[in-house]
Amino acid sequence: MKQYIHHILFFFVGLALMLSCNPQIDTDPAISLKLSADTISFDTVFTGQGSATALLMIYNTQKKAIKIDNIRLKDGSESAFHLNIDGLTNATSSSENITIEGGDSLFVFVRVNIDPTNSNSPVLITDQVIITYNGKTQNVELEAYGQDVEIIKSTIFRNDTTLLGEKPYLIYDYVAIDTAKTLTLAAGCKFYFHDQAQFVVFGNLYAQGTLERPITMQSDRRDNLFTEVPYDMVAGRWDGVYLVQIANQPNAIYDINYFDVQSGTNGVFCINEEPQNKHPHLSIQNSRIHNYSRYGLVLQNADAEVVNCQISNCAQYCVYLSGGRHKFIHTTIASYFNNTDVRIQSVPREDMAAVYIDDINKTTQQMQTYFYNSIISGLRHNNFLLATPFETLYKGEFSDCYMKNDTLNAPQFRNITYYQSNDTIFKNIYYKYKEYVDYDFSLDSISPCRNIADTMISRQYPLDRNGKNRFADGKPDLGCYEW
Repeated sequence: MKQYIHHILFFFVGLALMLSCNPQIDTDPAISLKLSADTISFDTVFTGQGSATALLMIYNTQKKAIKIDNIRLKDGSESAFHLNIDGLTNATSSSENITIEGGDSLFVFVRVNIDPTNSNSPVLITDQVIITYNGKTQNVELEAYGQDVEIIKSTIFRNDTTLLGEKPYLIYDYVAIDTAKTLTLAAGCKFYFHDQAQFVVFGNLYAQGTLERPITMQSDRRDNLFTEVPYDMVAGRWDGVYLVQIANQPNAIYDINYFDVQSGTNGVFCINEEPQNKHPHLSIQNSRIHNYSRYGLVLQNADAEVVNCQISNCAQYCVYLSGGRHKFIHTTIASYFNNTDVRIQSVPREDMAAVYIDDINKTTQQMQTYFYNSIISGLRHNNFLLATPFETLYKGEFSDCYMKNDTLNAPQFRNITYYQSNDTIFKNIYYKYKEYVDYDFSLDSISPCRNIADTMISRQYPLDRNGKNRFADGKPDLGCYEW
């Protein structure tokens, strides 16, 4: 009897194993697979460089298994897109006979590599992922914009050079202009920098963008860190812009207008290596320096005039001044780095002021600093630090500005509006992940910075950074944006 019982047990165990290895397939054409997306879109993909990988999830929400006859690209092997189906690296354009257990899912990884398009403008590339099962199909649209680029790698221009920007520039390692030479950037030039790449000027820089065609510099990462959070939001993706006057070289001139740089390590770092030299001169207008893992604008033994600029969201100082003569007019300095409900930055924000003036460094020449019709604000209580042996003797003037700071009683500070706890200065100082509400340092309708600018100063600069007339509503506002 025991022998028969053992046979019966072995039979049922074997049957169970067979049933588990051969799941019941649901062939009902009325059922459908659930897809994580109906369209997969890639942002601008540089031709010949390849894209990041996007993910398509295929879910079987039924109790029984579903057999997929085929997953393929509509354009097959001719497609610019490539598939990796559940780790099958050889399935670049199709895969067959895939079973998804009930309640299980399937990973489909998608990437794109676009050949040069011989066009200066982005070209739309499309295809479809076609999923066939139970006598029916489901499609997922694929789309990407291919952009031809001019690659510059480890390059020093030894002669006067003009970059026309007919195509974007993709920078590896560094691009530089030699001493005593001039680099001219035409309006509309776009620069994309690979990891830790630098833009270095040892000579002169003439960069004249326009409102409609600014000169832009940013990381070459065009994909997203998280869903709906582009890498453009992440600081430290490239190094920065360095304006360097070497000892015993002619005085450098940096003339910059409508210059938009973001998400590197240092924004614009202007340094004179020999303090006894005549200072280089930086003129920067209508520009934005935003989201840096260290500094925004650094001036060391350099003269500068900064007008109609936004300098914002840096882990350390947004503006650091050490030696030289500086003038800031209608400039918005806002330090709200990492003020967000999602961790997107690779570095924490240190407790730094928005503006730091270092007049105690013995290697710097005597300083003079002027702020007019400007805004200085940030996360910390005191966002303006003047480090000098005798504050009342510091040469300069701070007039008709808004400061989030304790009251400054030195005679250089006049007509200053200081922060009150109920102030709403800007439209948005907080990055909300789920709502995808970006930082916006234009003025709120109830901002205390409205209608209090010195009109004599504003008449010299009647248009704000966006080209809006400061006198359209009768009275000009502080900062670079008119309400």
